[in-house]
Amino acid sequence: MKALDTIALILVIIGAVNWGLIGFFQFDLVAALFGTMTGFSRIIYSLVGIAGLYAISFFAKDRYSSMD
Repeated sequence: MKALDTIALILVIIGAVNWGLIGFFQFDLVAALFGTMTGFSRIIYSLVGIAGLYAISFFAKDRYSSMD
């Protein structure tokens, strides 16, 4: 795995855990750690969103690698 793929995957997992906590317990971990919509928490949310969009490319990588 490339370094960027690993970082994106970690951020996507963080986002998934945060959404799970929100869904099950109404607890926003990012807001609890960094404050509600502070500059830093907005950066975290933005990075997680960008990582999610980048992770879409994993589907194409898997498709093309299975054709070999």
